Amino acid sequence: MARIGFIGLGNMGGGMAANLAKAGHDVRAFDLSAEALARAKAAGCLVVADAVEAAAGAQAVVTMLPAGAHVAQIYDDALFDTVDTGAVLIDCSTIDVDTARKVAEAARTKGLHAVDAPVSGGIAAANAGALTFMVGGSDTAFAKAEPFLSDMGKAVIHAGTSGAGQAAKMCNNMLLGASMIATCEAFALAEKLGLDPQTFYDISSVSSGQCWSMTSYCPVAGVGPETPADRGFQGGFAAALMLKDLRLAMQAAAGAGADTPMGARAAELYARFVEDGNAATDFSGIIQTLRQGAA
Repeated sequence: MARIGFIGLGNMGGGMAANLAKAGHDVRAFDLSAEALARAKAAGCLVVADAVEAAAGAQAVVTMLPAGAHVAQIYDDALFDTVDTGAVLIDCSTIDVDTARKVAEAARTKGLHAVDAPVSGGIAAANAGALTFMVGGSDTAFAKAEPFLSDMGKAVIHAGTSGAGQAAKMCNNMLLGASMIATCEAFALAEKLGLDPQTFYDISSVSSGQCWSMTSYCPVAGVGPETPADRGFQGGFAAALMLKDLRLAMQAAAGAGADTPMGARAAELYARFVEDGNAATDFSGIIQTLRQGAA
């Protein structure tokens, strides 16, 4: 078992750190939130005073932070001059591709290995150790990171060189955001046409309209497997986080000269949804806005 520094114990990071401790690793955990630290301690992690102490002597350091600026700052201020040569830096945050590539290159110049490994699966999967990791980095860095990622997830996929994990995540979530809006539109229209939601689900879930947003994350309460719709759209994947991912996708599309009209429209709709006070609402809750629009 290894010593692992874990920095960022929010809704996702807390469950991930707990699973590393459950796997028998010596997890040195840090977060600015006292409440998050208390949960990590209860889960078997050793709580430390700062990011430097979390990284000292670690064979791997996992970061789960809000944005690229936070990742770059932690790497510069705490990790690069603390972590032992040969250690692997695993950033599981969802950030822009350019920052992911820059911090990985800076790590290499200091004799460290680094991967960008954003996740898919949400809070429940983080707690259950059932996340999917999309990993960017060299073959050597991936080989070093993969055992630790496997202790936190059900699937660990090497997407390519540095930044490829972030590219895969933003493309995936752009598709998710757009498909959820289309699924919500379809249910809203079916209801206005007098079609029972369960009946529509029974038909579309085995027809050409079937998609993950319908059959695994249905936005209608009481239809399909249990989802945030059954809990008043609480929990799950917050709309503000979906908007963050869509904006990262639009930033990347602009830099690459890619035409993403559906992604752009999804970003506009989620921006309006968040501005209307729904930042913490599950992203599938946008069906409420679409139902009103169909009235």
